[in-house]
Formats: sequence, C-alpha cells, structure tokens
Amino acid sequence: MIAGAPEPVTGSPEPPPASVYNVANALTLLRIVLVPLFVWTLFLDGTGWRLAAFAVFAAASITDKIDGDLARARGLVTDFGKIADPIADKALTGAALVSLSVMGELWWWVTAAIMVREIGVTLLRFVVIRYGVIPASKGGKLKTMLQVFAIGFYILPGPLDPLRWATMGAALIVTVVTGLDYVVQAWRLRNAPRD
Repeated sequence: MIAGAPEPVTGSPEPPPASVYNVANALTLLRIVLVPLFVWTLFLDGTGWRLAAFAVFAAASITDKIDGDLARARGLVTDFGKIADPIADKALTGAALVSLSVMGELWWWVTAAIMVREIGVTLLRFVVIRYGVIPASKGGKLKTMLQVFAIGFYILPGPLDPLRWATMGAALIVTVVTGLDYVVQAWRLRNAPRD
C-alpha cells in the first residue's frame, strides 16, 4: 500500500444508535399514561363511561402495534424501548384483568393464571439472559392478540357473555401453552453446550 494513501473501505459504517427521544418511545410512554385513565373510566357508572373505557383501552392497545412497527421500520429500537414496551403491555392488560375481577366481572382464577404466566415469563427471561435471549414467538403474539380481544369484549357493555367466555378461554389456553413453551426454551438455552 502506498504511504499516505487512504485506508480501503471495508463496509459501510454502522448507523449511530437511535435517540431515546423518538416517536416509538413516546407512544410507549403514552400507553403507560393511559393505564390510570382507562382504570378510572372503567370504574365509573354508566354505558357512556364503559364505552369511554373501551375507547381508551383500544387506543392504548393500538399504540402497541404502531410503536413496534415504527421502531423496526425506522431504526428507532432503543434499550429503553425494549424494557418499557413489555412493561407498558403488562401494565395495561394487568390493570384491565385485575379491575374486571375486582368488579366481579371476571373470575379471579383467570386473572391469577394469566398474571402468574406473564410475570413468570418476564422473570424467566431475566434469569437466563446471560445464556441468551428468548425471542418473542408467534404464539406469544397470538396470546397478546387474544388477550386484547377478550378484555375488549369484557369491557364492552351488552349481552356478549358467550363471546367473552369463548375468547377469554382461548386466550387463557394460549397463554398457558406459550408459557410452558418459554419454560422449555429457557431450559434448553440454560443447558445448551457452550464453546
């Protein structure tokens, strides 16, 4: 190589990390802020307030889809978002399930089963993180969708009981099955041979 010649370019430089101050993280924070508003409207009497609670829950749930898509499409994935997004999801669904059980509209054992699975999987991910990351599965995404629809049906006023029960039953089954799948993945990750 000739002295003083520029170094050859071996590849494009890595883009700088995304700023924590971005639209995807703002939507995640909005979802967290909407949780107490949702709970407040849910406990107020009247069909109008019940519909308002449904609207807040639906808006918060939609932000979950939007912020994830934006973060991936625009390179806005941050460490803050990776932590805050699942917290926001669990805060919203957890608040909804507990509130519905407090109001006597959803069996406590259903709420307990779902909450134990959600908290358990989160803790499991932290326990095995030194061995690797357990990625979100398609089953996990289906679980989230079924939970959102089931909770939405419970929030809506009107004679929807068979639809509520069927959807929540499906959500509960997928929640438990995917929880067991995460346990198996964690076990394999923990016991995988190391180089």
